[in-house]
Amino acid sequence: MDLSSKVALVTGSGRGIGRAIALKLAEVGATVVINDIGKDANSVAEEIRALNRQGLAILADVSSSSDVDRMVAEAVAAYGRIDILVNNAGITRDQLLLRMSEEDWDKVLTINLKSVFLCTKAVLRHMIKQRWGRIINISSIVGVVGNTGQANYAAAKAGIIGFTRTMAKEVGSRSITVNALAPGFIDTGMTQQLAEKQKEELQKRIAVGYLGTPRDVAEAVAFLASEEARYITGQVLGVDGGMLGV
Repeated sequence: MDLSSKVALVTGSGRGIGRAIALKLAEVGATVVINDIGKDANSVAEEIRALNRQGLAILADVSSSSDVDRMVAEAVAAYGRIDILVNNAGITRDQLLLRMSEEDWDKVLTINLKSVFLCTKAVLRHMIKQRWGRIINISSIVGVVGNTGQANYAAAKAGIIGFTRTMAKEVGSRSITVNALAPGFIDTGMTQQLAEKQKEELQKRIAVGYLGTPRDVAEAVAFLASEEARYITGQVLGVDGGMLGV
């Protein structure tokens, strides 16, 4: 996979899975625009520059249309194009539905789903002109099978799947592919807070017997962003260690 002529924008890439995706895309040659709402984005940009690749940090709230428009404009001004968009930004506000506040419902749907709409719309204008693009949306296994206490998160991630399949149909004729990844349980700060017994129970539900890493997700993103994946679009790729098959 060679992405040396491509410019990638990865939302929510200041840490965790987003950071791993940004670093992997840089490793295979891409120029990477790192987006987050905090200063973690700057440190990831420094890591990318240490790889002798170009990296630019842009702080922006991807649930805000004005912030998204500014972010995309800055990226295009810096590099002249955007070839790859990875919609990764997301949050959780878990609670059983009867205890879930309207605020927590709205916040998760806005950041996890509306941001995908805003960023895709802003970037598509450029991809259509250049008649080439890769859009990879980070959904979740929870968007496929649901999860107790995560009605808001599951609804947003399921919405991403529907959005992905629709966009694939709308822009396929312009050599733009749109796919989604559905990670299972990935070893991030969120899962590291689980008790050891909880982790053991989780691992029993995973065919390979262990949690995935952010790098596992990043490798799949790099493939879908490449020319080798040019005939793959509208798909949802599970990165879950076989969890759905157990």
